[in-house]
Amino acid sequence: MNIKAKPIVDGKFWFVEDNGVKVGLLHKLEKNKYVISSKQGETQLKKDELVKTFGNDFFQISNNVKIQTEDIKEMYSYPTSCHPYNPIYDVKRKLPLFTKSPASKSLYCAGFYTIKFNKGWVRSFCPKLITIERYENRGPFKNELELKQAMANVKSD
Repeated sequence: MNIKAKPIVDGKFWFVEDNGVKVGLLHKLEKNKYVISSKQGETQLKKDELVKTFGNDFFQISNNVKIQTEDIKEMYSYPTSCHPYNPIYDVKRKLPLFTKSPASKSLYCAGFYTIKFNKGWVRSFCPKLITIERYENRGPFKNELELKQAMANVKSD
């Protein structure tokens, strides 16, 4: 077993790989707390527990990996497609909302969603609020692994 954390977003997200095969996603919550998401579910660990379990070289440093630091932003622990302005958390609908510019009036939902259109369920990243209001949906999800699990669930329903 050769498990490593390969960086996706510098200091925030990593693919968890076993001998080069993706087996999960690692997300940093706060300070030294992390969540590993895999087919078996989610596990919350501290950094020292990760290192103790998987070894000192768990957090792989690779010059071959292009680390995205400017493209992906975050709001209320949900990824966004751009820098979020005017962040709002709609408690009633449990939606993290933002605008793409300071003066904009169009609201977008942070995170990943599944949305049911006439042709079936589709994946969506940071859809407009109006789309979420008009169509049946599931979300928000914090990462693509959760989204894939939700897509599998809605397709089997």
